[in-house]
Amino acid sequence: MKASEIRSKWLQFFASKGHKIEPSSSLVPHNDPSLLWINAGIAPLKPYLDGREIPENPRITNAQKCIRTNDIENVGKTRRHHTFFEMLGNFSIGDYFKKEVIPWAWEFLTDPQWIGFDPNRISVTVHEDDEEAFEIWNKQIGIPEERIYKLKEDNFWDIGEGPCGPCTEIFYDRGDKYGDLSDPECWPGGENERFLEVWNLVFTQFNHNKDGSYTPLPNKNIDTGAGLERFASILQDVDSNFDTDLFKPIIDKTCELTGVKYHVNEEHDVALKVIADHIRTVAFSVGDGVLPSNEGRGYVIRRLLRRAVRYGKVLGLDKPFLHKLVPTVGEIMGVYYTEVVDKREFIEKVIRTEEERFHETLSDGLVILAEMVEKTRQAGTNQISGPDAFKLYDTYGFPFDLTEDFASEKGLTVDRAGFDTSMKEQRDRARAASHKEGGMKVQGGPLSDLTIKSEFVGYNELVVTASIVAIVHENELVDIVGVGETCQVVLDRTPFYAESGGQVSDYGIIRSNQVSLKVEDVIKAPHGQHVHKVLVVSGVLRKGDSVEAIVAAAERGDIIKNHTATHLLHKALKEVLGTHVNQAGSLVEPDRLRFDFSHFGSISSEELQDVEQRVNRQIWNNTNVDISLKAIADAKAMGAMALFGEKYGDIVRVVQVGDYSLELCGGCHVQNTGQIGLFKIVSESGIGSGVRRIEAVSGRSAYEYLDQQLQLLKESAGLLKSNVQDVPKRVEATLQQVKELTRENESLRSKLGRIEAGSLTDQVKQIAGVSVLAAQVNAADMDSLRNIVDEMKTKLGSAVIVLGAVADDKVNLVAAVTPDLVAKGFHAGKIIKKVAQAVGGSGGGRPDMAQAGGKDASKLQAALSGVEGLLSQFA
Repeated sequence: MKASEIRSKWLQFFASKGHKIEPSSSLVPHNDPSLLWINAGIAPLKPYLDGREIPENPRITNAQKCIRTNDIENVGKTRRHHTFFEMLGNFSIGDYFKKEVIPWAWEFLTDPQWIGFDPNRISVTVHEDDEEAFEIWNKQIGIPEERIYKLKEDNFWDIGEGPCGPCTEIFYDRGDKYGDLSDPECWPGGENERFLEVWNLVFTQFNHNKDGSYTPLPNKNIDTGAGLERFASILQDVDSNFDTDLFKPIIDKTCELTGVKYHVNEEHDVALKVIADHIRTVAFSVGDGVLPSNEGRGYVIRRLLRRAVRYGKVLGLDKPFLHKLVPTVGEIMGVYYTEVVDKREFIEKVIRTEEERFHETLSDGLVILAEMVEKTRQAGTNQISGPDAFKLYDTYGFPFDLTEDFASEKGLTVDRAGFDTSMKEQRDRARAASHKEGGMKVQGGPLSDLTIKSEFVGYNELVVTASIVAIVHENELVDIVGVGETCQVVLDRTPFYAESGGQVSDYGIIRSNQVSLKVEDVIKAPHGQHVHKVLVVSGVLRKGDSVEAIVAAAERGDIIKNHTATHLLHKALKEVLGTHVNQAGSLVEPDRLRFDFSHFGSISSEELQDVEQRVNRQIWNNTNVDISLKAIADAKAMGAMALFGEKYGDIVRVVQVGDYSLELCGGCHVQNTGQIGLFKIVSESGIGSGVRRIEAVSGRSAYEYLDQQLQLLKESAGLLKSNVQDVPKRVEATLQQVKELTRENESLRSKLGRIEAGSLTDQVKQIAGVSVLAAQVNAADMDSLRNIVDEMKTKLGSAVIVLGAVADDKVNLVAAVTPDLVAKGFHAGKIIKKVAQAVGGSGGGRPDMAQAGGKDASKLQAALSGVEGLLSQFA
């Protein structure tokens, strides 16, 4: 059975059980700083699990692309370690529980219509205290007691604060050729290859509280995960995951590029497996907007790509080759993950560019390694330190064995134990980073239980009459709140937009004859109601009050201009820079907009101007903005863009700007682009790995920005005694004049330096056969002082020179030692350090030239007089 068929059967099976099929989320977590990568099927669904959001359907199934890199060194050396993998999952958010999910798992695994495993080859583990799960497996399913293993630590899913619970793991017996039952480790859960874990069912039924206690969840959940690659290895009857149709075509293509054969040479096999694994990870990551860099996710991708290139060298590949494997990844995965096909050219370009850079870096690494060898010899040892070897590996991607080979050629060894220690420390840091607090929230709270209806009418109305249907004060539902208090209010209907999709919330007032409320923020409750954070300005707030809700109209007007402008900007960027551009975040406020997007490389001023002009052309065209509700499939068929990280229901809101822009969006927009008036880009910059940021203004704010710039230009014209049109010419002429004056000043400095130097010859002393000059001179700044020192070096030929000058009550010092005396051990940096200390300063430098500064000018002469004594340490 092909992997694509297994994935399809999984989704079909759970759809037949009433589950909604959720598409795979991006590998980049959305609004979840606790994760570097999406690393499990449940990760993008955590807001459902802990109650922050309520799903439309409490039954969900997915096939989720995941990345885990904690055990990267095992990839290629074991049968089942991967950095990129697919997790098949089914989830219940407060709906079904053990008595449903266990029989479904058994049906899917054993029914020939689905997977068709031999029931006699299936064993399970359960938590030792979970009698309910044991009874279902034993009494209802019929698995004999000897194939049900009761465990403790390995069968309780808990990542700290938040939902947790026991689990049951399902194992498949692969047969005698994979292990002998006489081996004490050959059992489900032991270290063996015979019993393969294929599925884990987690019963999240407790809250892990901050104080370490456990309490029952208000709503019990099911979270399961199964490995597609493991299913494929069993159903395709192959030795390892790498021999399945998920990897084998990539290995075959690599063999074609290299001329090596698979399953002939163990070293070659490891290299082929590493390359097959890593190219999948890199291709999918780049497709999701992550680009190689020296930090965060980009650093992970850079390491994986470089690791694959290094293993390519094992196969004799000394030129870029990974990019040639991208089409094969697309052929395998593109049926379900269309992004690796749609963005193939961009992915190839990024990978090829990074490969070329790394080949250059390897050359740099050899230079650094040569310096390490020399440093090791100078230290009188014959072993390169472990931390140094790890730095080469971590920073330059230099493999340990290559470092060993190079060191061996030079008669040295490498500290393997120290390298391993540094590697372990990095792994520990990675594991710690992947278990940050804040990943889950404790389930419950008044808003989680609030199911009362509330209608948002703010697309078309900014002033409505409404009723107070709920009040939350200090995390409790209440009926009354007094003046001066802050609380949360839910209305039966509201014009206030709740912050989402990058658009900030509205603010304004809610009032009646009895009470006046200032609306400070609006958020969405788990069940979707708009919750208003309010300050009771006057009167007393009571549940059931009839009120008037009034949105601040001017600010909303500015917000909608910026929001529609953001859509136009997105489209213009795609037109100018390429279709690979995708939104990576946005902020829409009344006075500005901010738009983050994926792009590989910098943006020229000409490109930026082109983008700005395209947006303004759409504004000046007075194009109508049409908004409609569509089925998600119909909207995508129209070509509507779905934005980064957003989740969409079956019915979506489509915002269409003429025939120019088409996006799914729940935000507020103008009716006609002409309402925007004007669009102006204020700044453009890089903010991370492959992510750029544009900040811009529109409408009133654009006018104010341009007016401010014009006023600055007029002020500049006044200072230049010019009209505005001639400012560039006057600036150019002024800069030329400054350049000529600087040149003239340098010439005068040089002459003054020669004059000053001429008067110093008589102050040269002979000390132990060495010419020494230590004197105070007149020099306006450090440059002038260096000029005098250079003149004296030329005059004297061989000398130690230390000169000082006072400028603006500060001491400047310069020391110089001619090459012949440097060879004898004299060191300008060490001399100047001592002299500077005597005048309350510090400094240093090279053996031949150094400079310093000081605070106490009164001690300069004494400090210079001490130079003769300092020279004795170099004699």
